[in-house]
Amino acid sequence: MEFYPLTAERWSDFEELFGPRGAYGGCWCMWWRLSRKEFEAQQGEGNRQAMKAIVESGHVPGILGYSGGKAVAWCSVAPRDQYASLNRSRVLKRIDDTPVWSIVCFFIAKPHRGRRTSEKLIVAAIDYVRNQGGKVVEAYPTAPKGSSVPPVSSFMGFPSTFERIGFVECAKPSQSKRIMRYYVDQ
Repeated sequence: MEFYPLTAERWSDFEELFGPRGAYGGCWCMWWRLSRKEFEAQQGEGNRQAMKAIVESGHVPGILGYSGGKAVAWCSVAPRDQYASLNRSRVLKRIDDTPVWSIVCFFIAKPHRGRRTSEKLIVAAIDYVRNQGGKVVEAYPTAPKGSSVPPVSSFMGFPSTFERIGFVECAKPSQSKRIMRYYVDQ
């Protein structure tokens, strides 16, 4: 696989990957970027336009994974301050004042699920953060309660995936959520 930041030149690849429904129910990866009220009000096309505006502004909201020249995977990674809803979360509140880059979402095309694609995305996200001068990558995976988890419940990844790459658990704010960190170049 090859990985590239989502820039305006790659917008059509992102759109094609997310499809007409915007990945999960018109999200367009805006869930953590907006208040819940804003998200619901613009679900679908409004969220698509909001993400497009972010990309066209020159901000990079994440990275795309390509296979055979086609975008097949997405990882939302950016400085935590860019996720307004995450910063208001009581469950996933900041654990300290350390500046972190946050991984908040994955979307993987069905044929590429179950192939450790999310691990490849995480490693690429770490490389991207390193290249941007970031020192800490933080993630908020969901601890599965059973053996099968629907994709809509797995969009933030699983603790075991992050552990395999070297993330360490820093907090367990609820029964199902973890806060994990990777320390770049340590």
